[in-house]
Amino acid sequence: MSEPNQPKVQIEPLLVRVEEAARLLSLSRSMIYLLLDRGDLPSVRCGTARRIPLAALQAWVERQSTLS
Repeated sequence: MSEPNQPKVQIEPLLVRVEEAARLLSLSRSMIYLLLDRGDLPSVRCGTARRIPLAALQAWVERQSTLS
């Protein structure tokens, strides 16, 4: 058991679902799939499931910021 006075550590996910990526970027699911298909966003496959590294989302936003 954990100590009662110990603060709880919140762990950030390494991978997010397409729906979560869309929500985080304020884009549609269709746009996320388009970015994945074009190779603009990398993904990890586990069976038929696709997961996107959180770091890749952050890097994509940074790249978009430097383009404008």
